[in-house]
Amino acid sequence: MKALWPIRILFLGLCILAGYGISQAPEYVGEQRNAIQGMFIGFGFGGLLIAVDEMLKGFSLRAFSATTFGLFLGWLVALLVDHSGLFGDSEGNTRQLIRLGLFLGFGYIGMVLAMRSNKEDFSLIIPYVRFTRQNEPDNLLLLDTSVIIDGRIADLIQTHLVEGILVVPRFVLLELQQIADSADDIKRARGRRGFEMLNRLQNDPKIEVRIHDGDFPEEKGVDAKLVRLARTLNAKLFTNDSNLAKVASLQGVACVNLHEVSLLMKAALIPGESVQLKIVREGRDKGQGIGYLPDGTMVIINNGQNHVGQTVEANVQSTVQTGAGVLVFAEVRHEIGK
Repeated sequence: MKALWPIRILFLGLCILAGYGISQAPEYVGEQRNAIQGMFIGFGFGGLLIAVDEMLKGFSLRAFSATTFGLFLGWLVALLVDHSGLFGDSEGNTRQLIRLGLFLGFGYIGMVLAMRSNKEDFSLIIPYVRFTRQNEPDNLLLLDTSVIIDGRIADLIQTHLVEGILVVPRFVLLELQQIADSADDIKRARGRRGFEMLNRLQNDPKIEVRIHDGDFPEEKGVDAKLVRLARTLNAKLFTNDSNLAKVASLQGVACVNLHEVSLLMKAALIPGESVQLKIVREGRDKGQGIGYLPDGTMVIINNGQNHVGQTVEANVQSTVQTGAGVLVFAEVRHEIGK
């Protein structure tokens, strides 16, 4: 992260000053040393720590806690094995080598198992302890790529229909960047729209957006990572992908499909009700015309072929539910203005 570099540079400068100061203090080094040599040692020490920091940039606090806990369990098992009497006949250097091997081996296995586990696994080890915050937990809304490109989540939050903190994983940003850099014009336009929507969300003072650095390298697809992250953060997943929504539901993750929500929000028409709309084109069957309601619902109008391009009043005859939404069949009552 770019915001860390000023801190790193300041830390490196302090290390150089500390190296110089220690080299000029005989009580620490025995006698006064070369100042340049001390500054180089300080620079090397600071540079080494910054390099380690850069290598661990994808290593979250949760991962550090898990590895520490796993290391503790591994060493505990190694200690039990060491005191079990299995190696009681070994003496001297042989015993020390066996002990070193036990602690290194079980420590490594413990850390690996802890990194592969989730919070549900830890609840089995400590069944009556739950590590939860004392105050009210944040309402986290995890966004996938399709919802970011869609952009309707911003309107839902601004109208207070949805409230919470928006969480955008960094691996979703990478997927969005790949779409924006695509050779396909349509995909490239969708990717750029996604970044525009993100800028709109981040620039709105009423909306809090967090970029999450967590990743799961063992998961191959973005969808699997999203489900895993939603379960880890106890967040609600927002998507337009029906398959992702089904997978999340099967794994017990709260998920909202905005496409399904939009279908539910459409007004229900009752047979016999009158609607006004413009017939935009001819229908598939003879004499039919096609029009659309303001919410995008398609209306198939009998005897509407002769009114293409005109606004008419029509009576609803019936409605049919399909996988893509609701189809409305209507009959022309009269043309508006006549």
